[in-house]
Order: sequence, then C-alpha cells, then structure tokens
Amino acid sequence: MASPAASADSIACLLYSSDAERRWRGAMLQHRALASVISAAVDELGLTEQDVVLAVAPPTLDVSPIELLAPQPADRALDLFCGLGNFSLPLAMQVASVDGVEVDAALVARARANAARNGITNAAFHAADLAAMAQQGAWSRAAYDLVLLDPPRAGAREVLPVAVSSRPRRIVYVSCHPGSFARDAGILTQELGYGLVAAGIMDMFPHTSHVESIALFEPRR
Repeated sequence: MASPAASADSIACLLYSSDAERRWRGAMLQHRALASVISAAVDELGLTEQDVVLAVAPPTLDVSPIELLAPQPADRALDLFCGLGNFSLPLAMQVASVDGVEVDAALVARARANAARNGITNAAFHAADLAAMAQQGAWSRAAYDLVLLDPPRAGAREVLPVAVSSRPRRIVYVSCHPGSFARDAGILTQELGYGLVAAGIMDMFPHTSHVESIALFEPRR
C-alpha cells in the first residue's frame, strides 16, 4: 500500500497480482477486470485518468487495515460489519475501546466469546441491521476517533451517516465489490465531507473479476 497522498483528490493505488510487471497505461491494463474496476471508480468519483497513480508491488500486502487506521492508545474505534471480531480484537489491543457491530447475532455471540477467550475486556459487540436507514443502539450515538468498514457486497451506504457522525479522523473501508465501493466512496467524498487519501486493490483471485479493495478516508480540512 502506498503512503497516503498529499492531495485528498488523488488516489494512490497498488496492484497486487502474480504478474508484477503489468503496468497501467492510461485506461489500458492487461488485467481487464482491474482495468474496469479502476475506470468505474474514476468515473464515479468524477476524476480523470491523471488523478490516478497505479504502482506495482510484490504479491504481499504490507499495510493492514489496522495500520492504516494508525490507532492511538486513547482512541475509541468503531468496527462496522465486524463478523467474528477479526479486526476488532487486535484493534482493541491498541486503543482505549472498540465497538464492533454485526448483522448476524450468531457472529456477535462468537465475537464476544473470542474476546473473552483472549482476555480482551475493552471490546463490546452489538447486533444491528446495518442496512437500515436509522440506527437505535447506543453505539450509534457514541463518538469515535476511528472507523473501520468491512461490508458485504451490497456495501455500506445506509450506515455511512452514522460512521461519519462524530467526524472520526480516519475511516478505512475494506470492500469485496468494486461497484458498491465506488458508490460509497462517492458518497463519502461528495456528500459527507471526507477525502480519499489512499486506495489499493488486491488481486486475490487471478483470472476472475473478483478483487479486494481497501481505502483510507480523512476529513477534508
């Protein structure tokens, strides 16, 4: 993952694939699936091809979502679509508290069990319908310094207003669907006052159209 760009209007993208020699020339990329992903994001965000920088790196992701959040000991963090607590639990070891929210109550129960098993007492887990337009839980009214989003393919459109309500200094978005990611990135940057600082694409499934994306957003000054 590239270091966050100085300009909030530029995207620093990394391509992780088995063919590290492939480079993007304008809109043309030999890996057609990734070319379409990048082109869609460019169109959705109203950028030009000159706004996108694509570097090539070895097939090892050297920056994790938690590292992108740059957590501090006094931070309060919100992990939306937390699942079993894969991000919540290690994040809790670096911050003051974490609230993990997940749609599936069974996964919430397992996240709580995982926290107890690992002796983590500063992570709380909540079941909520994150596709609903209004959230009622106390977690949705709390203030957070950091927000992590890891939604399913449908994306996180409905919960984005809650995610930004306390103006967290960093939002990291992990996506498994380029279309919903481009839509939600557009909402964050065009409607909710955040800038896209850095983004990366991991080609985890070569010769298919499936990719994982990760992006860092920060409030516009």
